[in-house]
Amino acid sequence: MTADPAPARRVPAGAAVLREDVTEAIRAAVFAELAAVGYGRMSIEAIARRAGVGKAAVYRRWRSKLPLVLDLVPAVAAGGLPTPDTGTLLGDVRALLEVSERALRHPVAAQIIPDLLAEAARSPELGEALREGLREAQGGVAAAIVRQAVARGELVASSDVELALDLLAGPLYWRVSVLADRSFTPARREALATAIVAALSSAG
Repeated sequence: MTADPAPARRVPAGAAVLREDVTEAIRAAVFAELAAVGYGRMSIEAIARRAGVGKAAVYRRWRSKLPLVLDLVPAVAAGGLPTPDTGTLLGDVRALLEVSERALRHPVAAQIIPDLLAEAARSPELGEALREGLREAQGGVAAAIVRQAVARGELVASSDVELALDLLAGPLYWRVSVLADRSFTPARREALATAIVAALSSAG
């Protein structure tokens, strides 16, 4: 007589896999709380309440609000920016500026980004994560645009990616986020795109 097969192992209580839908609800609640009250006044209790979960669900994933926000920094930095590939350097720059302007003018981003930058001055850990997140996200897009332009023969292989990043990110952020310039029209954006392409081409 053969022995009965060994019973299937049960997952111990408390060892359940974290539900992704709960994690996403918490992340969404963090963005909403950051926009509503800012980092300084944001609390785990308020995040849990907005997400419709208990505080324990938040603490199972992050020990406090700092690592929680640090985990979300790449998403804030990236802003969902795509890498355009229109077939020309001017087209790529034009498309990136248009998408970036929409992202910067979004009500949530317009509130979250300045608040996190201000908080970064008081929190070295948050500041470093935010800088690295911004550099990785924005720098990756700038590098891709330069690579594409080099492959098409529009820029030389030695083109300065750091200069491209400065030109693609700096003027637009200054105009839209710092000055909150509502007169930044499509015509002005086109002029900026043309100037950026001219600067990158002459720098090569």
